[in-house]
Amino acid sequence: MPNSNSFDLSEKFEKVVEHWRPKVIAELNGQELKIVKFEGTFPWHQHEQEDEMFLVWRGNFRVEFRDRIVELGPGQGIVVPRGIEHRTAADTEAEVLVFEPAATRNTGNIEDEYFTAPNGAHV
Repeated sequence: MPNSNSFDLSEKFEKVVEHWRPKVIAELNGQELKIVKFEGTFPWHQHEQEDEMFLVWRGNFRVEFRDRIVELGPGQGIVVPRGIEHRTAADTEAEVLVFEPAATRNTGNIEDEYFTAPNGAHV
């Protein structure tokens, strides 16, 4: 029988204390639903094999591409296709849901001492 655990996003975000450190809150069909707090600017990177979707829960952030910037607020989302270089940035703290294949490294094709987060961290 499938596991049907419910969760409360507000309670889950209260447990997240670090910026740029995604935490898994659900898994389905080989995908992970992660929550993360953004503040500041993330490094340029790309994901060679994975599309990733961002959905804003609270606050505002932007996804910067080499040729444009997409501003997002609560209830808005974007899918970044695999292979597209991008970075995320938030002038003030934003709470964001990320949908991507399980074990996707948050920094994609780069390794960064500060920004690369461990995979599989749950909250």
